[in-house]
Amino acid sequence: MASSKEYVSFVMEQLDHLDGIRNRAMMGEYVVYYKDKVVAGIYDDRFLVKATESARELFPDGPFEIPYEGAREMLLADIEDREQMKTLLDAVWEEVPAPKPKKPKKARKTPQKASSEPAGK
Repeated sequence: MASSKEYVSFVMEQLDHLDGIRNRAMMGEYVVYYKDKVVAGIYDDRFLVKATESARELFPDGPFEIPYEGAREMLLADIEDREQMKTLLDAVWEEVPAPKPKKPKKARKTPQKASSEPAGK
């Protein structure tokens, strides 16, 4: 089941006090970026934060859930506690790696038109 746009809007409203917060739709769900790093996601109308070491220290009892089959478990966060979310996302942001720089696109080679003049002239 994909997350509803209403729930995504609610989550983003709860996080609007954080500079650099945004989301991106991916396969019916949403990835949440904080200062250009992936820190969380919205899956089946659940706000799940990456279960980094600091997230586990802040919330040792979880709850932790799997966002989808084959994924690593993530922390099911209480999105309504805005200050707690800032503390959590700041801590997670420190631990997650920076995004890899995008490779520049190679210029496309255009095929050369064949000359209508015979070679050697």
